[in-house]
Amino acid sequence: MTHPEPVPPIGTQVSRLAELAPDEPAVTCDGRTITRGELDASTNRLARAYARRGVGVGDYVTIVLPNSIEWIQAAVACWKIGAVPQPLSPRLPEPEFASLLELKPRALLVGRAHPRGQIHSIPAGFVSEESDDRLPEAVSPCWKSMASGGSTGRPKLIEAGGDSRIPPAIGYPLGAQKGDTTLVSVPLTHNTGITTAVIALLMRHHLVLMRRFDPHEFLRLITEHRVTFLTTVPTIMQRLLPVYRANPDAYDLSSIRRFWHLGAPCPPAIKQAWIDLLGPEKIWELYGGTELQALTFISGEQWLTHPGSVGVVVAGEMKVLDDNGRECPPGVVGEIYMRPSPGTPPDLPLCRSFGQDPRRLGLAG
Repeated sequence: MTHPEPVPPIGTQVSRLAELAPDEPAVTCDGRTITRGELDASTNRLARAYARRGVGVGDYVTIVLPNSIEWIQAAVACWKIGAVPQPLSPRLPEPEFASLLELKPRALLVGRAHPRGQIHSIPAGFVSEESDDRLPEAVSPCWKSMASGGSTGRPKLIEAGGDSRIPPAIGYPLGAQKGDTTLVSVPLTHNTGITTAVIALLMRHHLVLMRRFDPHEFLRLITEHRVTFLTTVPTIMQRLLPVYRANPDAYDLSSIRRFWHLGAPCPPAIKQAWIDLLGPEKIWELYGGTELQALTFISGEQWLTHPGSVGVVVAGEMKVLDDNGRECPPGVVGEIYMRPSPGTPPDLPLCRSFGQDPRRLGLAG
């Protein structure tokens, strides 16, 4: 009986793809593109610079940068030495930034200094002069730690998704295919952004980043790069429509194969407009939380027969309960509770939260 080959960590997968196709475009942002070979070499140098500053396996590295090639390089450098990338928005006010830093020790800040100089930091634009030789393989115990927006209480840090040995097949359930061109228009500090970027890195996609959203640029990038896969949010969908309708001949959206939206309720008229524009088979919606307790999917075709639905549960468990904790019958409004499916291995937690009572998150059994 043969056993499946162990899944290598993200850093190793990035290096293997660089060996396989060093001259392929890996990441594009602001008109600049780096190849897989350049991404691998630059992140080897950067990882050594982080290690020289004391970063090791399991250490938090807080990335405070806008969407950029530099952001991707910082995250990959973390994974290559087994550290945990912890993104924060560069627009955070100083008090909120300081509060989040207090939730868990950090080994390094990238792009922004500690308010009181208590943590090592390197500035935006830092270039490492270290060796770009291959690094020993390392596994990050958690592949990301995301900051919440505070909608479930005071802002917190959420470790979700397991360690950095992520199989490239992670994107297949979402309809991603090897060799796609993926557009990320949302911040990489959001779960949607970083997850989509990692899918692209692991599945040999050309990852196209927007530093900040602009509807004209969004449509231009799809047309120029023949984008096939993207994830976005309803606000962006709404802002795109009048720009496209004003000059539809200027843009070609026919390359899009899978268009995901998530992150907020989508107004039915906006969703219908995109279904009419691209076709129902291309429009998909995901509902879930940063904590990854459970997820639902729905296609545009399913939505047309069940308008307003977010689909069926594809991972974990969800229930709708009333104020007394009783399960609501179909059609009755209640509060959604979710949790991982029973039998999740205790040594592979889907989520750990720093800064909030887990009972408020629906994580308590």
